[in-house]
Amino acid sequence: MQGMDQALAQITERVRAAVADQTPLRIRGGGTKDFHGRALRGDVLDTRLLSGITSYEPSELVITARAGTPLAELEAALAAKGQCLPFEPPHFSPGATVGGMVAAGLSGPARASVGAVRDYVLGVSLINGRAEPLTFGGQVMKNVAGYDVSRLMAGAWGTLGLLTEVSLKVLPVAPAEATLRFECNQADALRKLHAWGGQPLPLNASCWLQDGGVGTLYVRLRGAVAAVQAACKSMGGTLLDNAATAPDWSACRDHTLPWFAQRAQQPDLALWRLSLPATAPVLALPAAAQPLVEWHGALRWVQAPASAGDALRAAAEAVGGSASVFVAVSAYPESASGQFDPKSAALAQIHARVKQAFDPAGIFNPGRLAAAW
Repeated sequence: MQGMDQALAQITERVRAAVADQTPLRIRGGGTKDFHGRALRGDVLDTRLLSGITSYEPSELVITARAGTPLAELEAALAAKGQCLPFEPPHFSPGATVGGMVAAGLSGPARASVGAVRDYVLGVSLINGRAEPLTFGGQVMKNVAGYDVSRLMAGAWGTLGLLTEVSLKVLPVAPAEATLRFECNQADALRKLHAWGGQPLPLNASCWLQDGGVGTLYVRLRGAVAAVQAACKSMGGTLLDNAATAPDWSACRDHTLPWFAQRAQQPDLALWRLSLPATAPVLALPAAAQPLVEWHGALRWVQAPASAGDALRAAAEAVGGSASVFVAVSAYPESASGQFDPKSAALAQIHARVKQAFDPAGIFNPGRLAAAW
């Protein structure tokens, strides 16, 4: 504990000195998400000095860990007690940390069914842009007093403060799981998902893609044993072996499926993220761009050059969604992945005021989300 106190004091002093010198800081854990965002500027402030699970009450479904704790370590501790992070945070590569998971706010294949990272954040401790230690929320599921600032940190990419500790709600591992496969085109896959979404089925995750040149829909079911067994009978399809499909769902989460690897042979392609209403139809995409469809139709990944940006944004906005670069073209990093677009002047002002309140000197991850801050 004394070592952790010293590490926290050391990091706090780094922030205090940066404020005094107006020196930007680049908050970094395992660096597994360095590919995402507008810019990586400033002196690296490594959070991995702050590591370890500080509290875990399996009976209360709550775990608290320091921000630099390896995500794999936390997940292993939960698995040993038959529990998990239901939103399946992506690792992308070894070294992902708990703080980075919250700061990025990214969720895996089960997001549409179980909720996002922010829905499981109960409380955080952080150091703000004045080098002040602050704590928000707590370690219980009913935190009703004041503003829900802790969840504001999910997806802020470290631009509002340096997370030092996080408390998370966890859940038991589902008693039953099954994956079904259907050969169908994208339109038929969306129709099936929309129909199933209106029924009391234990849908947990879905993925449609061109698999070996054949349109294929994979659907994962999780829940009570009786519910999963009944759904397998009523939905049809081909039942797959859980041990064989588990690595594929992890690969979908971490973008290591062969579909994502295609960009290695075509360096002019960026990876685009289209966030849409789940009921959105098949979109008109650039020639030869076959999407990978997740979240029951609400999330669609597209590999296309940066020049296709206007067409992709227009197509997404026409159905009430948005399109952004998730991984920029390697030869043209200025194509700016993860660019924050508030869509309105009023919303931009709100975000600017929040940034000013937490980080008045603008030292934390400047330019990561927007050019202005």
